[in-house]
Amino acid sequence: MAEQPSEEKRPENRPGDRGESSSPSSSLPDDVWEKFVQDSERDIRASAPKEPSARARMVTERLRAMDEAQAARTGGGGRKRRWGRRRAAPQPGQPAGWRTGPAWQEMNGRASRRRRVWSVVGVVLAAALAVVAVNPSAALSWLPGGLGEGWGTPDEAQSSTAPPMAPETARPSAAPSDAPADVPTREKPFAGSPAARWESGADAIRVPQAKAVGGVSATRVEAALKRTKQFLVAANLDPAVLKGGRPAKALALVDPSEKDLLAELRVALSKPTVKNDPTWAFTRFDPDEVELVGEVRVRGRMTVEAGRGSAGKAVIKADYTFVYPVARPGGDEVTRTIVRRTLEVAAMDPARFRFTEGHLWIADHNSEIANDDCREGDGVIRPQFFADRQEGPEPSGEARDPYDRSKELERPEADADPEDCGVVTRV
Repeated sequence: MAEQPSEEKRPENRPGDRGESSSPSSSLPDDVWEKFVQDSERDIRASAPKEPSARARMVTERLRAMDEAQAARTGGGGRKRRWGRRRAAPQPGQPAGWRTGPAWQEMNGRASRRRRVWSVVGVVLAAALAVVAVNPSAALSWLPGGLGEGWGTPDEAQSSTAPPMAPETARPSAAPSDAPADVPTREKPFAGSPAARWESGADAIRVPQAKAVGGVSATRVEAALKRTKQFLVAANLDPAVLKGGRPAKALALVDPSEKDLLAELRVALSKPTVKNDPTWAFTRFDPDEVELVGEVRVRGRMTVEAGRGSAGKAVIKADYTFVYPVARPGGDEVTRTIVRRTLEVAAMDPARFRFTEGHLWIADHNSEIANDDCREGDGVIRPQFFADRQEGPEPSGEARDPYDRSKELERPEADADPEDCGVVTRV
């Protein structure tokens, strides 16, 4: 540690000294002068203005905007909040959100308690949708070539017969280009989304050709690959689970030896909390609030590599983004929720490791949810619609593109504020 420079000492004036200084302090006793200096420095520090932190300014501005919006709607009064449970439902002036969830790490399956939440602002998206709704043809004319790069005509881009993109075999180098500006409908739920050319459903989750890796036979690797796909399908595409049902098939695939992981998942499903919400592992909606209006679009890849640290272990890494088009029951407006999941599964040599045959050993799991109201602890994803949004305060968080698969899925920092806010650029 670097030493701090000491304060320069004032030359002492002793009785009988003939100093040349004309300072008034020369006539004061040393102890009186020292007390004067100390008191002056303390008063200066106490009265000096302090710059508020960026976090303090952000919170102050957010609270001010919320108070103004609430006062405008109700004529005054405060909004109640149940501390220690879940975040209160956002007011109409607060737009939809996205959040990054905890990850189950290491081989013991214990869940990380760290989580981070972003509340999406989406002002740019809202403005774009408003312009498109008023004048779609004019909006399309702003795009390169009048239609958008690489998309062809609007009909071709949204046609059910348009060829899907080639399967993803490696991490993309950039985010997908903008889709033609359009408003999603029940007939065309992926209008205006890069997912318009993604494959649909379980067929989009491709199992790579198995081979022996890290001292694990090709047969065992193949079995683990198939079970990984089964888990992803059961957790994110099962119609009963999407309607808020219990993911029994997914739970049955997990190795019974991962007792901590299974216990936390079961508790989350029966009694969800802010710290233990099942949406970080399973995609579930409230059927009384939203309904699916089309097939789920899926984009991603699955790879296999040798496990680190010891022989006899192969690690399967799955990274998939699921796009869910939803509408209110009987409603016309369609929006989309984007969920990205990463899953690591261990395939092991029984001569070196102990596990349960025929099951899945989950080594790691991470998630990211876009277009969600960021309410935590109620066990379902709650998409927000354009009709819910009004012009709100300026966004204060980091802007993210939920379709961008060129970057690793981030993990929340250990000291991250669970109510940090971010911005989603499109849904």
